[in-house]
Amino acid sequence: MTTCLLCKELIEEKVSFLQLFLLKGERPSCCSTCYQNFERISEEHCPRCFRNGQSNLCMDCQKWEKEGNQVQHQSLFTYNEAMKNYFSQYKFQGDYALRFVFAKATKKAVKLFREHAIVPIPVSIEKFQVRGFNQVQGILDAANLSYRNILEKKDTLAQSSKTREERLQTQQAFKIKNGVDLPDRILLVDDIYTTGKTLQLAKQILLEAGVKEILTFSIAR
Repeated sequence: MTTCLLCKELIEEKVSFLQLFLLKGERPSCCSTCYQNFERISEEHCPRCFRNGQSNLCMDCQKWEKEGNQVQHQSLFTYNEAMKNYFSQYKFQGDYALRFVFAKATKKAVKLFREHAIVPIPVSIEKFQVRGFNQVQGILDAANLSYRNILEKKDTLAQSSKTREERLQTQQAFKIKNGVDLPDRILLVDDIYTTGKTLQLAKQILLEAGVKEILTFSIAR
């Protein structure tokens, strides 16, 4: 029996004899009751950023396009109360075991981008020292996905502590590591997409360095 990482209750596992024989049965990390609290983004979403319930181009994407920045983003879940609590426990309370909760869903989604090198959004050295891990890399590691650490981040005020207007006005916070070879195609991966500013800043510096195509992805939107 396995314990749910969120509610700590025992999970009833249904694993076939063949899975056990081949040792391929993945043990669930989260019970179905808890997992159902996370809301998948529906088929009705912004075609550019996956904002849920928005079938046409949303206001944020219209703004980005007016500034000459095209959005090509995909997300899995809405940022509802359950997701907010998850990231609070994972990121800010440092419950590193929670990296497994969305590992399977992330692996399935990201594997569709076979021609793109996965590049996680970094955290600053200061935040890494406090938290002890990069939350995006943690999920990618749990999903057994290879990635490249190309970017570095300066220490800035956390996005979660900023107003919407402050997020949109954030200046460049990233730089490319010295001596790295840049791939032609990149999939930037972040944990949460709010206004899109973080990913646009990372995308901007990579495009300026000569990367030909950059797509973006996040767990929550």
